[in-house]
Amino acid sequence: MPLLAPSLLASDFANLQAEAEMLGRSAADWLHCDVMDGRFVPNISFGIPVLQAIHRHAQQPLDVHLMIEEPQHYLAAFRDAGAANLTVHYEACPHLHRVVQQIKQLGCRAGVALNPHTPVWVLEDIAADLDLVCIMSVNPGFGGQSFIPNTLRKVAALKELLVDCGSPALIEIDGGVTSENAAALVQAGADVLVAGSFVFNSADPIATLADLREQVSATVASEEN
Repeated sequence: MPLLAPSLLASDFANLQAEAEMLGRSAADWLHCDVMDGRFVPNISFGIPVLQAIHRHAQQPLDVHLMIEEPQHYLAAFRDAGAANLTVHYEACPHLHRVVQQIKQLGCRAGVALNPHTPVWVLEDIAADLDLVCIMSVNPGFGGQSFIPNTLRKVAALKELLVDCGSPALIEIDGGVTSENAAALVQAGADVLVAGSFVFNSADPIATLADLREQVSATVASEEN
């Protein structure tokens, strides 16, 4: 069953405890945390102290997406702050295999994210080592962007690559996910849907996540039949 990972980048930063507790009552499977350094992406979000605070009140695993330069220097600190998953960018890691092994040695799921312009074939030689591949369906750095339609083709290509490599990696989609494209993404091969503005800008985030869960569940059921 596809997992739902609401992105806290779109939450109310003045009430993160309340937001985490609210999501604990929702259909969310993971809490997606976007860490930005103002260098790899043109924005700064939050870092280790904020992640520690979120972790104290979270009931779901923290899915930490490091949109930062030289992530290898901070992996242990983010693990200690509560990260269950650590995803680094292919574009930020000239020694990607080494970084993936570092993450695994820390006991976290190891993920690699690809920017919209990066083809999936670059992961061919490391796919078998990954637990997660995050496809950016918007340009990283800001919330609230529109979904890039080419993502659907890219997800299908990644799914084929992972099957060919015998990789167990989950395919995560980050950016512009809504009820309008969730079913198509699942049909293309997505396993994890990250939704930020769609959830937190709605009148009732719990109801929105419940509706999204129902939609993706129905999509899976129809494919199985």
